[in-house]
Amino acid sequence: MPTAYLCLGSNLGDREKNLIRALSLLSTEVNLDKASSVYETEPVGYKEQPLFLNLACQVTTNLNPWELLHLAKAIENKMGRISGKQINAPRPIDIDILFYNKQIINSKNLTVPHPRLAKRAFVLIPLSEIAAELMHPQLGKSIAALVNNVRGQSGVRKYN
Repeated sequence: MPTAYLCLGSNLGDREKNLIRALSLLSTEVNLDKASSVYETEPVGYKEQPLFLNLACQVTTNLNPWELLHLAKAIENKMGRISGKQINAPRPIDIDILFYNKQIINSKNLTVPHPRLAKRAFVLIPLSEIAAELMHPQLGKSIAALVNNVRGQSGVRKYN
């Protein structure tokens, strides 16, 4: 069964409950194998918004990458995320596919590995907690190595 890694984030409403609910909704369709600790993180891009809570998780699934994307978007919609033109806007939940097996996908609606993950401490730090030795199929570096090279780690703190 394929393995995928996801990043979840929330900065509107009860952020912690939003993450728990999203994991619960995901687990109705995929096997939730591992989840990182929750981290409080500073927003990227649009800075005038509440802090995020983020986590990374490992899932196994029979869904193909596009079906997994459809599931993630359906959960975001169900939880009240409004799709719009403003990038990095506040949201109750955000679910990104980071990796899907060792596949490299560049399609109109889906890019895997996630194109910005190597530059985002809020993704790499939680992911390194559950998959430090995972190799990025394009960069040829482990998640642990990528964490050591990323800037902005001071904006990522373990939550509770």
